[in-house]
Amino acid sequence: MNPFEKISAAATSGMRAQAQRLQVVSENIANVDTHGYKRKQVTFENVYDRSTDVTRVEIGRQFLDTKEGERVFDPSNPLADQNGYVVMSNVNMMTEFADAREATRSYDAGLEVFRQARDMYTALLDILKS
Repeated sequence: MNPFEKISAAATSGMRAQAQRLQVVSENIANVDTHGYKRKQVTFENVYDRSTDVTRVEIGRQFLDTKEGERVFDPSNPLADQNGYVVMSNVNMMTEFADAREATRSYDAGLEVFRQARDMYTALLDILKS
């Protein structure tokens, strides 16, 4: 692999991981009002690919936030316990918006690395043509 391909592969893997993270955030936001829903979280892992000599970013472990959701008194709800309480989701919209913003900015940074590498490679080709 040439240096441009290595940079592109690394940047693309980071962008792909952040896109997957945004998908998880979207699922959390979509389920903010789902009773008993547990917030999903992801980790990232650096994975070295010997065949290409590139370290890629991948989604590692996906897990549920163990924090308990708010308990709301609603005895008419079919999901209420014997005391009339319903457990809500543990999704905090502010946290999800912050995660979405961070993922978007990281994605944009990867895209900018890709663009700069492309521009440098194009400039190099132009110099070699001269």
